[in-house]
Amino acid sequence: MAAIAFHQFADCITCHAWSPDQSMLALCPNNNEVHIYKLVEESWERIHVLQKHDQIIVGIDWSKSSNRIVTVSHDRNSYVWNEEGSLWVPTLVILRLNRAALCVQWSPKGNKFAVGSGAKTVCICYYEQENNWWVSKLIRKRHDSSVTSVAWHPNNVLIATTSTDGKCRVFSTFIKGVDAGKPKKSGSGSLDAKFGEQIVQLDLSYCWAFGVKWSPSGNSLAYVGHNSMIYFVDQIGPSPLAQSVTLRDLPLRDVMFVSEKLVIGAGFDCNPMVFAADGTGLWSFVRYLDEKKTTSSSGRYGSQFTEAFGKFYGSSKQGTSNDKGRAGVHDNCITCIVPLKKSEGTKLTSFSTSGLDGKVVIWDLKSQEDLLEYL
Repeated sequence: MAAIAFHQFADCITCHAWSPDQSMLALCPNNNEVHIYKLVEESWERIHVLQKHDQIIVGIDWSKSSNRIVTVSHDRNSYVWNEEGSLWVPTLVILRLNRAALCVQWSPKGNKFAVGSGAKTVCICYYEQENNWWVSKLIRKRHDSSVTSVAWHPNNVLIATTSTDGKCRVFSTFIKGVDAGKPKKSGSGSLDAKFGEQIVQLDLSYCWAFGVKWSPSGNSLAYVGHNSMIYFVDQIGPSPLAQSVTLRDLPLRDVMFVSEKLVIGAGFDCNPMVFAADGTGLWSFVRYLDEKKTTSSSGRYGSQFTEAFGKFYGSSKQGTSNDKGRAGVHDNCITCIVPLKKSEGTKLTSFSTSGLDGKVVIWDLKSQEDLLEYL
């Protein structure tokens, strides 16, 4: 079985993140707090509760390089949390937003982080040593609606965004004095573009777009649409190569590249989906990761009616349907996928998911023989 461990932390989890050594877990139980858990003698113990936000927290990220935690909330604020002794000390980041913050992610080097918002802007935040505070520069007037997700390119300069206007965009975030050295050329667009310059705009989806991610090399990206489609784009630049895969079930909310040829997607079907690229680079759906075969005692037409009825009322997970998509560990929509990687030199083979059912599930792909060729 691909799911090797899970724990019920709350009634609902908005988002979660792991510490650099993966010994601690930070999550938001669908309120204005961040709970930090540590595994002590095979049981999870809550060791910290971070309280500073006024409204629900919708984004958490834990920097692998600096051990800082960044949080964003519907209260339009962001805090950077530093561990000082046995306490986590918050520092307010002035985002200058008039709408809710919706997502956040640290850059690969940990010297910047990006915040997407309902104000149609992306805030690129960095630490100003001279004044001893975090400041933000805004990418304005580029999005026509709320920014639902952000993803940093491995080069620490380019950033991809998705929006409820249905578009995926790539921008340059080069900041003089923060990004060391002279900008160089990249296979995914030009790095000598000034801050906020749009590298490419992808008009592949005609509905809300979510969960953009870059491949490990940074040569490809993937994102999902609320129309039950997933999009794969190569050669990011003036002439990108794009392809889409249509799903037979409910839409995805988040995606993750395991390798250049393997992508995991998760969403409203409550079960991670596996996508793989063949030798020619053509992407296709492989299977559900937590696929379970169930049998039904009713006849052919009765089974079809029961399955349709169960899907309509969201009750197919109760054992009255042979829908493989929902017969898994999660009982509700998966909203967050986080990779679990010990060090940069190792292959990514495990990840965690959290969702509206309040569970955090850890998945391992090493036991999936049919997927080993893609790792």
